[in-house]
Amino acid sequence: MIATQIEPTATLAQLQESKPEGVTIVLLSGDLDRAMAAFIIATGAAAMGMRVTVFFTFWGLNAIRRRGATSSAKDWLRRMFGLLNKGGADTLPLSRFHFGGIGTKMMQKVMKQNRMPGVPELMQTALDLGVRFIACTTTMGLMGITKDTLVDGIDQFAGVTTYLAEAKQGSVNLFI
Repeated sequence: MIATQIEPTATLAQLQESKPEGVTIVLLSGDLDRAMAAFIIATGAAAMGMRVTVFFTFWGLNAIRRRGATSSAKDWLRRMFGLLNKGGADTLPLSRFHFGGIGTKMMQKVMKQNRMPGVPELMQTALDLGVRFIACTTTMGLMGITKDTLVDGIDQFAGVTTYLAEAKQGSVNLFI
């Protein structure tokens, strides 16, 4: 029996040179479990050599907000959004069974026991793999979110037409 050994880095480089199909993900939710799903799919696709773009809009912007960053919006309504909606990848609530934070802590403990990376680690892995991050400027304006309240590594600040142009090039388009 002859065993063939495949070098992962060579295979990845070959996939990236062949320009495989693209994936776009719209992250609308600011929930821990949904953000995790988005980043797991994004990193998996990027590891396969696919071109991946994540478009962050509405509550999904919380995944890329700096923890505790306050809004510098001029009107009180947008400042209130910033106060009530602090964001931070490591502080996202669960979509179900949150129970005032107890459910989220339980989930994070189980993830740690199973050596599952958290959202901040998955996000960094996505950036390391070349996943493009686009922050929706329309919802940033609506919610009083400014560029300085977002994490480093955002590739573009743009609206829906930029996302649609990316999605048109992709073969997989997900809405989470």
